[in-house]
Amino acid sequence: MKRRKILKLSSGAVIALPACSGGKKDEGAEAAKKKGSATASGQGSAESQVKLGANTQYRQPAYVNKGLRNPTLNLPSQFNGATVSHSRGLSGQPYVAMTFDDGPHPRNTPRLLDILRTRNIKATFYVIGQNVDRYPEIVRRIVAEGHEIGNHTYTHRKLTSLGDSAVRTEMKRTEEAIVRAAGVKPRTMRPPYGALLQRQRSLIFSEFSYPTILWSVDPRDWQRPGPSVVASRIIGKAHKGAIILAHDLHAPTVDAMPRTFDGLLSNGYQFITVSQLLAQKAQV
Repeated sequence: MKRRKILKLSSGAVIALPACSGGKKDEGAEAAKKKGSATASGQGSAESQVKLGANTQYRQPAYVNKGLRNPTLNLPSQFNGATVSHSRGLSGQPYVAMTFDDGPHPRNTPRLLDILRTRNIKATFYVIGQNVDRYPEIVRRIVAEGHEIGNHTYTHRKLTSLGDSAVRTEMKRTEEAIVRAAGVKPRTMRPPYGALLQRQRSLIFSEFSYPTILWSVDPRDWQRPGPSVVASRIIGKAHKGAIILAHDLHAPTVDAMPRTFDGLLSNGYQFITVSQLLAQKAQV
């Protein structure tokens, strides 16, 4: 029979303490504890350890870790013609033009440039003049690494709501900012939101020689659907002669680019600039 200790307080109250466990049970518990500790640290018996087999169901995408690179393409970039607006190139060659709007961004654009350089891809950047003045060193790097610069207005205003004088100012201020930063003039423009009246397109083409560049593939990355969705949309909708829209303003878009580029390269597409795409059309 177990005995309980009785404790009498000075107030006269009596407290009964619980009985202690027997020595043998204490020893058994201590042994079990040591055994569990040994097993957890990898010192238990072989029977106590669970071994997992290899996952034979997973397959990496074909383009992962293959070191895919865009070929070096010495294509002409001079274009002429009276066409004031373009949304795609020719469909006879596997060329696509990757375009990025709203930069440069102080963190996203340099990261994107690293991704492009690893794969030898040349892209076209439609830059906002205000951002060019803020980050001229990034614009210089874009040009130095062989990419193309396009005019995307100075303040990203909707041009259809502006008069002719204000439209001219948006174009001119951005061109001047690009020239100050990198010493080159843009050769094409893209209106914010893709919004530009036909009359305005003709005015800009006549006074600045900029054709208006729209797009044929839009992943709607500005809605931030996630990197995997952006990549899947671009890869799934790409076609020969595509002008692909994206925004280096958004970090998830840049996150999507390695998979996007590798997927397109794996599917046989080759990347060229917008001017090179237009030059292909001019030769026909």
